[in-house]
Amino acid sequence: MFVFWGRFVYRFRWAVLAVSAGLLAGSIVALGHGGTLKNSGGSNTESGRALTLMQKQLPQSGAGSSFSLVFGSDAMSVTDPAFKQAMLNALQPLRSDSRVKGVETPFDGQPDLAQALTSTDGHHLMAVVSLRDDYATARQYYPQLRAEVTSVHLRIYGTGNVAIGHDFDKYLAADLQRAELVSLLIIVPLLLLVFATVISMLLPLGVGGLAVVGGLAAVGLLARVTDVSTYATNIVTLIGLGVAIDYSLFIVNRFREELAGGQTVESALITAIRTSGRAVAFSGITVAIGLSAMLFFQGSFLASMGTAGALVVAIAVLYALTFLSALLAILGHRVNWLRLPLPRRRAGRGLWHGLAMRVMRRPILVLVPVLAILGLLASPFFQIQIANGDVGMLPPKAESRVGYDLVQKFPGQGQTYFSVVVNYPDGHPLTRDRVGNLYDLTQRIKQIPGVEAVEGVVTLDSSMSRAGYQAVLTEPVSTQPARFQEFVHTTTGPNIVTLTAVTKEAAESDGARAIVRALRSLPPPTGSSMLVAAFSIDFTDFIVQRIPLAVAYVMLVTYLVLFLLTGSVVLPLKAVIMNIISIGASFGALVWIFQQGHLSSLLNFTPAPLDPSVPVLLFCIVFGLSMDYEVLLISRIQEEYRRTGDTRLAVAEGLERSGRLITGAAAIMAAVFLAFGLADVVLIKSIGLGLTIAVALDATLVRALIVPAVMRLLGRANWWAPRRLARLHRRITLEEPVAA
Repeated sequence: MFVFWGRFVYRFRWAVLAVSAGLLAGSIVALGHGGTLKNSGGSNTESGRALTLMQKQLPQSGAGSSFSLVFGSDAMSVTDPAFKQAMLNALQPLRSDSRVKGVETPFDGQPDLAQALTSTDGHHLMAVVSLRDDYATARQYYPQLRAEVTSVHLRIYGTGNVAIGHDFDKYLAADLQRAELVSLLIIVPLLLLVFATVISMLLPLGVGGLAVVGGLAAVGLLARVTDVSTYATNIVTLIGLGVAIDYSLFIVNRFREELAGGQTVESALITAIRTSGRAVAFSGITVAIGLSAMLFFQGSFLASMGTAGALVVAIAVLYALTFLSALLAILGHRVNWLRLPLPRRRAGRGLWHGLAMRVMRRPILVLVPVLAILGLLASPFFQIQIANGDVGMLPPKAESRVGYDLVQKFPGQGQTYFSVVVNYPDGHPLTRDRVGNLYDLTQRIKQIPGVEAVEGVVTLDSSMSRAGYQAVLTEPVSTQPARFQEFVHTTTGPNIVTLTAVTKEAAESDGARAIVRALRSLPPPTGSSMLVAAFSIDFTDFIVQRIPLAVAYVMLVTYLVLFLLTGSVVLPLKAVIMNIISIGASFGALVWIFQQGHLSSLLNFTPAPLDPSVPVLLFCIVFGLSMDYEVLLISRIQEEYRRTGDTRLAVAEGLERSGRLITGAAAIMAAVFLAFGLADVVLIKSIGLGLTIAVALDATLVRALIVPAVMRLLGRANWWAPRRLARLHRRITLEEPVAA
């Protein structure tokens, strides 16, 4: 099929190029019609079901749409009249803004509110700004509102969910722009070194640009039908740019190699597509398989990111086999125009052939120290801690993060809240018997070790008895005390009542987990069911529980695809094991850097447990990308083995012909990933650096040393398959005939 495609592209090169241009035009149009990106997840957990009930039955007007402003001064205390006047003057523009629903300050005449909005250090006050629009809308115009609040006497910091969401948007956009610029500055010289001609250098850049545009368009369209994370644009650009340039590199290099060997343009193109094009297609399949493992995390943003990643890889393969191939057919020998005055590679056996032969002379002596090094790198992985990322993933100097840290100085902060939703499906929850049962439930909750307090309609007045609550809450709402009326309105629906357990334990600490387990083990009141909302714990557990299934799927399907490529049952197993080794080493490095914080001052982040999405994203991406080089290397080795029948010569010759290319491709891909490793947002930074480490290890220690050593030890067993599987492979193979 690849021979046919090579002939087709050559004969209809201008038509193929026109179709590629049409796809680009469609992508550009789609960019302007994409949906809104947002982070969501955990909808199919107990916390998600609790949230759904609350959203359906409790007042939601303006819910989630607010931000806080922290005012501070070292020179003035909060009791200074000048502090009060400066704060009120700064807030005045917001009070007259039609988008603002209300502004709560310590000066509104409510003692409890004044205490809650005054810091314990006596130098900071807080105002809470409620907005009329929902979170997604308010996040877009937050910068305009924030710009209205200024003061020459006070420091002002915006924080809260809208402010934090805006800062994530701002830093992610800046990270993307920086990564694209840095990538370009590093990739261009590397491509010039690999190809030594300007025209050849431009081709992979063009394919990379087209793939990124197509990937971003796919993300936007995907966001119109499902929730797609705000991180998706960065991840898709990272993957799309890396694989598209790599795939182009493989095809252009083989095309030039065939031209240099005296082939006609048509024959060179057919051979390039038959060999490197086929490897690219299989590589794209393996990368897509790795990314598709994220579909096991349905109900989280990872599922949509897996789909988006697989789409951008498919787009990269498509453009490599159409746009790039058509351009090569058109350019022909002109692909070598504008040659740089660099030393030309000498014909004959070179560095990689010699390296492979030296490794294969003493394979055990090579394997033992290399595996020891990778094992040492992987060792911190056994201390990994997983917890949901929060505002701490922003850089330390981000305004919303500074404001968040200041808010911790206010009374009642630094606490964790777990909502307990009691559902009575057959009627209203505030009957006499049910109020009594709710009172009893709160008393049981208070007895749980670590619970500081319980907030709810049956805990508003500590002096009131069980019978007192029954009497007050069964009266018409209009006759209840004002405080009861407000609380009943916000915490009671037609069938539900919410109680809140308060603890000083961190949200995902062992203590918090023990409290949640205790809450969920309590028997619900008679005639009801009970749900406990512990979003961070549930989401982390949701991800961790599905990781083994996703890992098994990736390894199994990758094994099957590599069997189709090679016809061997041994080589795919070797490839899977090699991938696990390189991934383990990169995971260990991530734990050492980001969790243990060894490079935190240099890289400007706060050490913290890894976000649960990081191991998933890293495994799925690295497993796929590692197969990129595996497919290229094994394809070339197998090609030589079929020609010579000698495994040692095949490995040496295959490494000689592809080693330099793999190193160049890995350097380019590592440069792309390293550019994303310079990000300010910790999640993007950790994924970028993790991928850089994984690719560097994979292309050096694994491909250059471990692969030839293992293949030397296996000998002819590399190509072994049971007879029935060998016959099956010959019947269904996608293998192309080898040219004489």
